[in-house]
Amino acid sequence: MFQFTSSFCSPIMRKSETLICVPIMGDSIDIMKININKAKLAGADLVEIRLDSLKIFHPSQHLNTLIKDRILPQLFTYRPKWEGGMYDGDDNKRLDVLRLAMELGADYVDVELQVADQFYDSIRGKTLNKTKVIVSSHNYQHTPSVEDLGKLVARIQATGADIVKIATTAVEITDVARMFQIMVDSQVRCVPFIGLAMGDRGLISRILCAKFGGYLTFGTLESGVVSAPGQPTIKDLLDLYNFRQVGPDTKVYGIIGKPVSHSKSPILHNGAFKSVGFDGVYVFLLVDDLANFLRTYSSTDFVGFSVTIPHKEAAVKCCDEVDPVAKSIGAVNCIIRRPTDGKLIGYNTDYVGAISAIEDGVLRGRLNGGGTAVSPLAGKIFVVIGAGGAGKALAYGAKEKGARVVIANRTYDRARELADVIGGDALALADLDNYHPEDGMILANTTSIGMQPNVDETPISKHALKSYSLVFDAVYTPKMTRLLKEAEESGATVVTGLEMFLGQAYGQFEKFTGMPAPKQLFKKITENL
Repeated sequence: MFQFTSSFCSPIMRKSETLICVPIMGDSIDIMKININKAKLAGADLVEIRLDSLKIFHPSQHLNTLIKDRILPQLFTYRPKWEGGMYDGDDNKRLDVLRLAMELGADYVDVELQVADQFYDSIRGKTLNKTKVIVSSHNYQHTPSVEDLGKLVARIQATGADIVKIATTAVEITDVARMFQIMVDSQVRCVPFIGLAMGDRGLISRILCAKFGGYLTFGTLESGVVSAPGQPTIKDLLDLYNFRQVGPDTKVYGIIGKPVSHSKSPILHNGAFKSVGFDGVYVFLLVDDLANFLRTYSSTDFVGFSVTIPHKEAAVKCCDEVDPVAKSIGAVNCIIRRPTDGKLIGYNTDYVGAISAIEDGVLRGRLNGGGTAVSPLAGKIFVVIGAGGAGKALAYGAKEKGARVVIANRTYDRARELADVIGGDALALADLDNYHPEDGMILANTTSIGMQPNVDETPISKHALKSYSLVFDAVYTPKMTRLLKEAEESGATVVTGLEMFLGQAYGQFEKFTGMPAPKQLFKKITENL
């Protein structure tokens, strides 16, 4: 099993040394010029001008104009269809254009490995200014082994490349570790290297290249307008991930899940890290196999993880040690790598965040609430929808507060299993509409029903909500789910998932950093979500 390790034997990089390149695509030169200006205003270090995206292109005229009027360093790419681009003409004419760009003083040109020898043969002996040649290889199927990647780097170097570029496809997030290993090795050997893994599972390659010595990364002007799968926007690189502050000593944190892109945790934690001056970056981690992920990223660079659906229960088995409360719940939503021995310690901060938010909601719904040490949940029927990790945390917390817990789940056997563990009752979710033994009950949805993009879904019919005095939904994208809207219309107090999200995040931040959570800052950030 490959494990990623990192060690910097070369002089330590300064922060911000990795360049941000914005791909510029457009039907016309005029559109490209507008986008180049936007890239400069956005904070780009250079632009990649994708000549293959032009509908009308007069090489001599247009290259002359672009290079003469440049306001940022320019990388010219004329990508053929056989390498994932849009150009479908004669290769010799295409390479003539790149040679012309060099003659006119381009800062960089990108040449595919397959034609690199031919290209270098054609410019040998010529004086072509100081243009740097990037020789690139793209693999749209997978990411090769470390050994094969190393051989590929050597092949590209042998062409005479000034800069080596390899882009692969991340079939699993663990594939990216191999790219990081080559990136570190290349930095130690002083080889300028661009290494990127395409796709959603490869996103971390585009952010953490600033930590592991990558020459540049790509950030788009707009979300969805990308030149390769998985590119973040330059705004996200700079504002969300604090890219300029990422360097060799930066510690890596992240949210592990599947799906995971809906999570607001990166906004919260990166904002807090920046505010308190903590050298960490928090990233999305789209993980298929949790055990494999944790084995692969065993480096002390990766020090803390939030865990969400569907990995909370599996996380218990993947940790070397589990906090007693998390063990009782049977679910872990926070993993810390202990610095002294590298062991993984599992915790659960879900139950505190959720139960506190629900207790506050109950008191809010009372005209004369508060003033007692007994939990307002004591004695109440507390219906938990879902028997997964979050459901276990809510059921455990409610039971601890003296509530009479009922588990409702699509699969009755799973509901019965959890109910037996905590000492409660069980229902099939299909029977929940007809369950109303008393009024004033509490309902907590811990499933993903109603989460974007499935915002029209709800786990229970509106007419059945009349039996509940309070309804909580762990989903917070959207903040007001259909369940909560209909509960409010039925007269119930509602508690959003954002309130639970904040509560559990306080505990995670403190475990990540050893510092008190900046609660007011967290609340201010979530107001804008």
